[in-house]
Amino acid sequence: MKPGKNRFRTRRSRRFVFVALAVLLSAALAIGGSLALRHDDGAKPENPLPSTSVAYEMRHDATLWAHTEKDASHMLEDIHEKHVAAIGVALDAFLVSTKDGKRYFVTDRYATFSQSLLLNPAKGEPAPDYQLVWLPNASVGAQAGLAPLLATLRDSASMLVSLLMLGVMFWFVRREMKGDFTLLSDPPDVSFDDVIGAGEAKAALEDIKAYLRDPKSFTRMGIRPPCGVLMTGGPGVGKTRLAQALAGECGAQFIAITGSFFSAKYYGVGIQKVKHLFRMARKRGPVVIFIDEADGLDARTNGAAGSADAESNRIINQLLAEIDGFEKNEGVILVAATNFPDNLDEALRRPGRFDRIVQVRLPDVADRVKIFEYYLGKLPSRAADIDCDQLARLTVGLSPASLSMIVNQAGLIARKQGASVVGADHLREAIKVVRIGDKSGMEQALDPDEVRRVGVHEAGHGIVAALLGAGVLEELTILPRGGALGMALITKPQDKHLYRRSELEKELMVLLGGRNAELLMFGEASSGAAQDLQEASRIGLEMVSRLGFGSGGSLFSLAALPRDAASLQLDGAIEQADMLLREMNERCFELLKRNESILREVTTELSKSETIPGSYVYDLIEKHAAAQPIV
Repeated sequence: MKPGKNRFRTRRSRRFVFVALAVLLSAALAIGGSLALRHDDGAKPENPLPSTSVAYEMRHDATLWAHTEKDASHMLEDIHEKHVAAIGVALDAFLVSTKDGKRYFVTDRYATFSQSLLLNPAKGEPAPDYQLVWLPNASVGAQAGLAPLLATLRDSASMLVSLLMLGVMFWFVRREMKGDFTLLSDPPDVSFDDVIGAGEAKAALEDIKAYLRDPKSFTRMGIRPPCGVLMTGGPGVGKTRLAQALAGECGAQFIAITGSFFSAKYYGVGIQKVKHLFRMARKRGPVVIFIDEADGLDARTNGAAGSADAESNRIINQLLAEIDGFEKNEGVILVAATNFPDNLDEALRRPGRFDRIVQVRLPDVADRVKIFEYYLGKLPSRAADIDCDQLARLTVGLSPASLSMIVNQAGLIARKQGASVVGADHLREAIKVVRIGDKSGMEQALDPDEVRRVGVHEAGHGIVAALLGAGVLEELTILPRGGALGMALITKPQDKHLYRRSELEKELMVLLGGRNAELLMFGEASSGAAQDLQEASRIGLEMVSRLGFGSGGSLFSLAALPRDAASLQLDGAIEQADMLLREMNERCFELLKRNESILREVTTELSKSETIPGSYVYDLIEKHAAAQPIV
């Protein structure tokens, strides 16, 4: 445990002890005073005294009346017979002195008797001939035995509970303000060599690593080191792993929080969290503060969009002041990660704060091979037929997190099948599970006509992809997976970052291939093409509204317009996208019509085998190539 943490706990324990002692002392004084009031040191002689003398004694020594108790009827009888010289009204009793010198008290719990009888005399009655004395500090209640002690203990317990509740509330607020800084951990046992891929991101972080290792080399040259790093990229690409590797490379302590960490139920607590976070980091430097899902920090709003004094505004303002304010953040690097950088406040992204933006990309084929080798190397046993190069080609566009899940899913499949080792078949099945979903067993609910229609639909996708060369057809199946009734597994031969217009048109034709195959074979389409049409419409709208691939030759991008203005221009873009889809639909139908014999053979084989490899379709295409030219 850290020395600073021990001192904090010691101070907190001392404060608690002092409060507890104060409460117990107050309770003891209350008990002692109460018992003193109720203690009878011995009966004093009862001598007749004037009413003024009796009032004086009542105010200064109420214990003279404490040894004799009578009921209220006796007091009423004395009042009626005019035997009473003075009555003292205390909080819980009446002190009665008669004209013949007798003293006694009558219990009046909660002062109900005094309010109803003595303090509100009936109209028309003569004024009483006794003296009425108000005794706010006297207490001679007729409680016997343990009752006085129990009442005092009850009052003390109530006070103690109230104090404890206040203490607990104070502790919760203070804990909420300071946050759970046990998150401060030792340098992670991770380096850049342990992170596969992400070469661009590692190169961009080299300056940060050099600064944390030797900050004086920057100050000697008068160079201002980077203040913060913003890492962007899709989910599962390894942003958190890179932040840990940065801290591990520099031997820096590591703090990992999320953007929602600064939110709190109490107003103003979020600002205190920001202050405590940076104050602690400056004391413990070098420190890497990692904020995951940084878009949880809402952007500031103005008076039109929301309250200018909103809690989110104040938190962002305080964070800006801490990053680039009056305090020097020597040895403190702030690393933030987000999937939506546009949602961050503009002031956070300006140079001098998050002045280094690192794009973490998906792994390429070579990186995926290394990732598969790394995770497969952790398995105690695996088959010798596993080809990591083939697995890398089948997983284009998947993140390292998805590749890890594939290997784990393959182990689950092998266990379910009773195999002792993980083989290539298990890994291929795991890829299908991750990409599309597990087998759902819906084939039992499909009638023969639906099964045939699903086979025609999937065969249409696969044949168009094989004829156009729009990817590699790996497999066709009519076994339902996830929410799909069938599947045409088409993979890309390599990772692509740029797409030509012809390539996107081929993508549209592949998506429309299933629907056109149904039209060719059955004369009408079904609802199974709904998802295909949705994806084709998205690509078509992207082509005409942002990429300049519309049929009208327009080069204006709707992305340049504000959102409210862009929505007004969507009608024309939708019309052009629909024209593009119609053109691709006609070309797809003609292509399938010229190769209808291949479609029928593939559909027949699917009905028999349920699953066929892509090589079967390629063989059919080559067999029919001599008899009928393929266009």
